[in-house]
Amino acid sequence: MGRAEESLHDFCLLQSISAGDCFYLISNSDEKAAKLPRGSAAKRASLDSRGNGSMMKAGKYARQYFLPPYPCRKWVEKDYVEKAPVWCSVDLRDGNQALVVPMTLEQKLKYFSLLVDIGFKEIEVGFPAASATEYLFLRALIERGMIPDDVTVQVLTQAREHIIRKTFEALRGARNAIVHVYNSTSQTQREQVFHKPKADIKQIAVDGASLLRELTEQYGGNYRFEYSPENFTGTEPEFALEVCNAVLDVWRPVPERKVIINLPSTVQLSLPHVYASQIEYMNDNLKYRDSVVLSLHPHNDRGSAVSDAELGMLAGADRIEGTLFGNGERTGNVDIITLAMNMYSQGVDPKLNFDDMTKISESYEEYTGMKINERSPYSGALVFAAFSGSHQDAIAKGMKYRKEKGEDTWTVPYLPIDPTDIGRSYDGDVIRINSQSGKGGVGFVLEQHFGLRLPKKMRESMGYAAKSVSDHAHKELSPEEVFDLFKSRYENITTPYEINEVHFKQHNGIIAEVTTTGEGRRNVVIASGNGRLNAVSNALKKIYHLEYNLVTYEEHALERSSSSRAIAYVGIENPAGDLYWGAGIDVDIIHSSIDALLTAVNNMVTGTR
Repeated sequence: MGRAEESLHDFCLLQSISAGDCFYLISNSDEKAAKLPRGSAAKRASLDSRGNGSMMKAGKYARQYFLPPYPCRKWVEKDYVEKAPVWCSVDLRDGNQALVVPMTLEQKLKYFSLLVDIGFKEIEVGFPAASATEYLFLRALIERGMIPDDVTVQVLTQAREHIIRKTFEALRGARNAIVHVYNSTSQTQREQVFHKPKADIKQIAVDGASLLRELTEQYGGNYRFEYSPENFTGTEPEFALEVCNAVLDVWRPVPERKVIINLPSTVQLSLPHVYASQIEYMNDNLKYRDSVVLSLHPHNDRGSAVSDAELGMLAGADRIEGTLFGNGERTGNVDIITLAMNMYSQGVDPKLNFDDMTKISESYEEYTGMKINERSPYSGALVFAAFSGSHQDAIAKGMKYRKEKGEDTWTVPYLPIDPTDIGRSYDGDVIRINSQSGKGGVGFVLEQHFGLRLPKKMRESMGYAAKSVSDHAHKELSPEEVFDLFKSRYENITTPYEINEVHFKQHNGIIAEVTTTGEGRRNVVIASGNGRLNAVSNALKKIYHLEYNLVTYEEHALERSSSSRAIAYVGIENPAGDLYWGAGIDVDIIHSSIDALLTAVNNMVTGTR
């Protein structure tokens, strides 16, 4: 083995890069390299001596974004979004074209009504010049009178004359509309797709903007304008600004009739703070700024569309285009539900209504055929579910604290919002029981569903019991199953001992005459105590030669009425210090306490904890 090969065994971390016909293995701590031929050995070259891997071709990727010509970081000084943006849903265009099977006309009409009910005032309904289906959809909305007076439909068109003209034909009869024109401005598209210089690209935008103005005057519609430099994130900021300002010079907006400049991250190319700096540069330098609605259209290629939108709003954006649940091209668009609910969790009214998140989710899945991930923020089936014992305990204590203190502000641990605000419940959505659960969760479920307030140590015992059952069954336990487990372990256990009758009389304390069955015979035993339960306990100890101390006794009513049932909890400790529990339920608290004691004794004798 040569020196270079031997040195490979000493490297802590290997990084592989492709170079010509060979691979070079380079250590982070040693500049020496070993040259290996391509083939099976080369395939293993990305693994170090411990089997750790690295991607071999990362060097082929260049950073395609452009920073502004000077630092733009005023947005850093803000810590939250102070008010809701203008929302525009693009579910029916961007979202629909991302579906394997696009929605039918009737599904799209229902989806439109859902968006209106949620509170969207601007809804992009498609690319009517691109297909007959989208043309017919827009015509159906107009001719069926489905567009409320306070809702504006938005249509998309490329900056090409025949497409723009057909778009205006599709809008005939629409009271309020936004005509959204775009052309790509990015360096890669200019060079690789259009083979045009910057001047020609800018002229396409100017010509499209001019035709929009001309046709609006011709058709006499109450139409607003929107322009997007497509692939903004891959466009030099100075050039994007030049094009947008040229478009604005054509439209000459005024505060009473604003236009929209939309800056899409058509493809995410950078960290969110870079996008924010690009937005701030545009915000600071756009002409007619008081007459411009600055809009964002974030995609999610890097998984940070929500962050892009949030930082972009801090940087000056007024409007967001996105979709419910983030459905869109490639990895999706910005998830408006997450974005809006993030604001809500910070005390900002998002101006959208998600009171019934379950209905919205079910409608979305029905219309689109998509499935919402169970862990999708706010909307997923399990996002409020706590299985971890420590989480459950903290939530249960937080809920109790809030109730006792009469808190109006929501600060419950592990729950960023109150689930009931979006139509979810504490009962079935928050604390759920499986093998990871603990005493806090089990106690919470029994209290919320069945009104049981177990003593602290009994909650611990019940928690272990539930964990064991769930672990062996490999499943989650429903509240009813937890309750059944409680009853089977801690209620009405009458073996090996049973109490048949008890009679009390008062003489130097309490004297109990107890009739009991056990060890194959029926006995009557008399014992005294400082109370009824103590007297019965002494009788059981006497007849069956038992040793234990009664260490816990608690009781409470299960319903609010004079004839309500009461539940009693009894804990006893054997000489070894082990605790055993019982519970009894009866309209007579004496009967319930005796039943609880008997169960605890029987559990001690059988070793059931």
